[in-house]
Amino acid sequence: MGFDRRLTPARPDLAARFLEGEVAAERFVEGEAFHVIVPHAPLRPRPEAAASLDSEILYGEAFTVYEDRKDGWLWGQLATDGYVGYVPRAALSRGAAPVATHGVAVPRSHLYPVPDLKRPPVIALSMGARLQVTGASADGRWLALSCGRHIFAAHAAPLDAIVPDIVATAERFLGTPYLWGGRTAAGIDCSGLVQLALARAGIAAPRDSDLQARFGTGVEVARRGDILCYPGHVALDRGDGTVVHATAAVMAVTIEPRADLDARVRAERGLAPDQSATTAIRRPTGKS
Repeated sequence: MGFDRRLTPARPDLAARFLEGEVAAERFVEGEAFHVIVPHAPLRPRPEAAASLDSEILYGEAFTVYEDRKDGWLWGQLATDGYVGYVPRAALSRGAAPVATHGVAVPRSHLYPVPDLKRPPVIALSMGARLQVTGASADGRWLALSCGRHIFAAHAAPLDAIVPDIVATAERFLGTPYLWGGRTAAGIDCSGLVQLALARAGIAAPRDSDLQARFGTGVEVARRGDILCYPGHVALDRGDGTVVHATAAVMAVTIEPRADLDARVRAERGLAPDQSATTAIRRPTGKS
């Protein structure tokens, strides 16, 4: 079957009903709405805890389930970026997600049982988690959520409130550990960082680096906020000869001279000094 398994909810034995006639499968089923109820959870290519981490799902995101397995895994598709895979059953709740009004706008923030910073927090959420705000404290410092918890008001923003400086958003994650497949302040990979930064700018970008290398508009000369695409890697140009990226070279989000990154890629790929290290430069376009 000629399709991208990351973005197409289809297997030889099972596929989404809307794909009937487009892919071959033993049976087709309607999807069932679920939503994420934990801070974040793994999305894997196989229903195994030891399988590699393809991506992560975040609190409040919608997830369409096509298979509810007896082994504790669900197979389905994430609404945010269309990613398909297996997630732990305990991470989701059946039913549509509460209609989100806000999102977590900082790398990491706590939810509290009451609007009191001295009380022990309940959970910690990462940027991109989706929230339904139902009210605010009298002094405006806290927002009440549909789940009965509270978040510091400055840590959340309406979904239509954008931060156009993509680089500035990415730089908020400086020092965050590198994690293959990660999308949170607990651990993030190169394409996850780019996707999150673009999301805060109101731009819905694909999840993986190879998909981002075809996203937006191709340009010859990079400027601040452009995506520098390398074999299996992406970085954001800062406009001053440096880049910000999540890199396995130092296992963290860092800033480094673009010349150093280019030299490292050339050395790893056996490229001549006059050969371009980048495979593409993409200028993000399109509002979500």
